Amino acid sequence: MTQNERLFYLIEYLLIENSAFSNMVIPDNETEQFKLFRSLVNIRPPKTASKEFLTLQDEYLKEKIANKGITDITDLKPIKNNIYLWQGDITTLKCGAIVNAANSGMTGCYSPCHGCIDNAIHTYAGVQLRLECSEIMKKQGYAEPTGNAKITKAYNLPCDYVIHTVGPIVSGQLDEKHCRMLASCYRSCLEVAEKNGVNSIAFCCISTGEFHFPNDKAAGIALQTVKDYMEQSNSDMKVIFNVFKDFDYQIYRNLLGTNRKAEE
Repeated sequence: MTQNERLFYLIEYLLIENSAFSNMVIPDNETEQFKLFRSLVNIRPPKTASKEFLTLQDEYLKEKIANKGITDITDLKPIKNNIYLWQGDITTLKCGAIVNAANSGMTGCYSPCHGCIDNAIHTYAGVQLRLECSEIMKKQGYAEPTGNAKITKAYNLPCDYVIHTVGPIVSGQLDEKHCRMLASCYRSCLEVAEKNGVNSIAFCCISTGEFHFPNDKAAGIALQTVKDYMEQSNSDMKVIFNVFKDFDYQIYRNLLGTNRKAEE
C-alpha cells in the first residue's frame, strides 16, 4: 500500500468514527489531506482504535518521519562534556528520550494543527500516545502539577521515550516562583530519565512558547539546572538542548560560549 493509500484509509476511518464528520469530503491535495488527518487526530479523544488502523497509521507515520530526515545523537558533536545544542524538529531526533512541554491535562493539544510542540509530538507519535497519557492521568486522579514529569513510550517517534513536563505559565511579570518551577521541570525530567535507564535526553525550550516564559531567562535556568544536576548526581547523561527558532539557537550559543554550530 502506498503512503497516499494509507493516508486516505486513515482519514476515512477517522471520519466514520466521528459521526459529526462522516459526510466530509476528503480533499484531493495530499498536503490538505495530511492537514485533515492531523486535525482529526488532534481532536480525537483518548480511546482504542482498530488493529488495522494502528498498523496502517504506524506504517504511515514511520515513513513520514523518515522522509523528513532522522538525526541520530551519535551523529552530533557535543559542545561540552555530554552537552549538545541542536536546531531542528524534535520529532525527528533519535535519542533516549525527548521532552514534551505539556499542559496539566497531560493528554496533548486538542487544537487542530496547532503549532505547539505538544501537538507535533502527539501527531507523529500516533493515537496510542494520547491513550497511554490518559490512562496515566486516570490512575493519578488529578491534574499534573507544574514542575513534575511523566514518562511514556514514544510509539512511532525515533526516540525511545517521551518525557512530559508541565512548565510554569507566565502571565504578567516573571517572578521567583516561575523560575523555581521551570528549574523543577528540568530536574524532574532528568530524574525520571535516570530512573528509567535513559542515557540521553533532548530538552525543548520549556514554557517559552504558549506559556510566555522569557527565552533568555529560560535558557539560563535550563543550563544551570542541568549543570547542577550533573555535578550533584555524577550523572553521565547526554543532554541535548533542542531549539527550533534561530533566536533560541543564538541564545544558547552565547550562553554556552561557542561560535560554531554544534551539529557541524
